[in-house]
Amino acid sequence: MRKFLLLFMTVGILLSCNNDKKTTDTVTQSDEKSDAATTASVAVALKQTPLQIASKPYEKLLGSFVGPFGNNKITMLITAVAGDSVVGRTIVGGNDRPFRGSFSKNGNMYSFNAKEPGDHKDDGVFSFTIDETAPDKVTGSWKPFAKGRPGKEYQLDRRKFEYRTDVGEYPEASQRLLKPADVENMMKEDLQFMRNEIFARHGFCFNKKELRQMFEMEDWYVPNTVDIRGLLTAIEKKNIDLIKRYEKYAEEYGDEYGR
Repeated sequence: MRKFLLLFMTVGILLSCNNDKKTTDTVTQSDEKSDAATTASVAVALKQTPLQIASKPYEKLLGSFVGPFGNNKITMLITAVAGDSVVGRTIVGGNDRPFRGSFSKNGNMYSFNAKEPGDHKDDGVFSFTIDETAPDKVTGSWKPFAKGRPGKEYQLDRRKFEYRTDVGEYPEASQRLLKPADVENMMKEDLQFMRNEIFARHGFCFNKKELRQMFEMEDWYVPNTVDIRGLLTAIEKKNIDLIKRYEKYAEEYGDEYGR
C-alpha cells in the first residue's frame, strides 16, 4: 500500500511541476493521460488480485463477464478503465492471460481494442463493445496473432465468481470429511470426477480438454483461476488425499470389485 501511495504522490508532484509551463487546456489533457498511465500500471501490478480501479464515470464498465467462447467457456475481467485505457485478463482454455489496450465512446457505446502480450501461442486481440444503457453485456470478437487460425465471436454476461459448497454431484466432498465408506465402492471414473469437482467449485480452469468441457456444461461453473494453490480448504485437502488413495485401489483391484 505504501508503494502505491508513493507512486501516486510522485505522479502528483510531476503534474504540479508541469502545470507551471502549460495552459489550462493542456494541463487537463496531461492529467487525463497521466491518470490512464498510472491506473494501467497499478492494475498490471495487481492483475492477480480482485482489486478494481476506474475513473468516473467508468465504474459501470468494470467487472467479470462470462459466456461461450468457441468450444470453451471464458471469463473476462475488466479490472481498470481510465483516460482512454483499459486493462484486464481472461481465463479460458486452461490459460490466464492479461490484456491491455484503448477504448473510445460514440453515443452510448464504448468500443474497446485490447491485446494480449503475444508471448503465448493462443494470444490475440480482443475487440468488444459495452452499451452504456446495458452495461451487463459484452459483445465482441477475438483475432489470434497466429496466422491461419480462426477467430471467435462472443457475447458475455456479467457474472461474478462465487465459491459455493452446495453445487455439483458430490457437494459433500467440500462440506465434510469423507469416510472410507463414502468412496470405497465407487468406480475409478466417479472418484476422479468427485476429486476434480472440488477444484471446479473453486473456479479452476482445467488444462485437460475433457475435464474442462465436462464442467463447462454446468451452470454453476465459472472459470476463475489456473492456480488452485492456497484456495483449497483443510477439509477438501484431506478428502482429495482419501479419494486419490481409492482411485489407486480401484485401478489396481477393479476386477475384484466386479467392475
